[in-house]
Amino acid sequence: MIRKLRIILEMIKFEHTVFALPFAFMGAILGSVVMNGEFPSWAQIGWITLAMFGARSAAMCLNRLIDKAIDLRNPRTASRALPAGLLKSAEVLLFTIVSFVLLFVAASQLAPIAMKLMPIAVVMLVLYSYTKRFTWLCHVFLGLTIGLSPLGGWVAVTGQFDAPAWLLYITVSLWIAGFDIVYATQDFEYDRGAGLHSIPARFGISGALWIARSFHIVTAVGFIGLFWLTDLSWGYLAGTILSIAMLFYQHWLVRPNDLSRVQIAFFGMNGTLSVVLFAFTIADLAVLHQW
Repeated sequence: MIRKLRIILEMIKFEHTVFALPFAFMGAILGSVVMNGEFPSWAQIGWITLAMFGARSAAMCLNRLIDKAIDLRNPRTASRALPAGLLKSAEVLLFTIVSFVLLFVAASQLAPIAMKLMPIAVVMLVLYSYTKRFTWLCHVFLGLTIGLSPLGGWVAVTGQFDAPAWLLYITVSLWIAGFDIVYATQDFEYDRGAGLHSIPARFGISGALWIARSFHIVTAVGFIGLFWLTDLSWGYLAGTILSIAMLFYQHWLVRPNDLSRVQIAFFGMNGTLSVVLFAFTIADLAVLHQW
């Protein structure tokens, strides 16, 4: 059982939770400080963490189940656990159900509105895996889905939607959509041959990278806008500048004629970015504001 669990966690790239989890914390902490003048409780942070693990694990397992046949035909993904026969579909489905139960239990311990809105998040988590079958905007849909993490964190502790929460949602959504476009350049030829939809397949690698850059320019503007829209100060701004530098460094790494460093740009830069911005936000609120 432990071996199967290890394979499942590897299959869903459990470590990639680092992309969204810091922003979920950031949304929760910012929302609580802005609206209530204090940090959220450790219990709230704990339940948000479990909700994030449940939501992402369920979404990734569903994605692997739904894309099993596609992954089997793609040389880059044929070695994944399901197409390679390391896991049975029933085992992955069971883990998916357990993950959704975890999400449900965690959401029930947060603000009541979290439970009311949870069905929307679940539908988006399920629908994403089908989008590349009919629209090249699948990357944007993924961004809008994972971008729910900071918005959900904010709503979970405040029980309401506020302008900074929406700005953070759009900013993170475009950040994720942008780097997913970069990641999808690896499957450019396969997607075109298989009739799958993606921005690289629709606009070519060069065009896709320019679209990703455009998304990340808006992301940079959004992170700076958060500085003006909240009580965040120079500590956060310093982290923002550093994060923006990392954001654009990844675009320097990936060129239309050289995709060899996509993995470094995808995981290394973006995983670090979310942690850095979260750390500077916490330092700003905890040290400079003396909360």
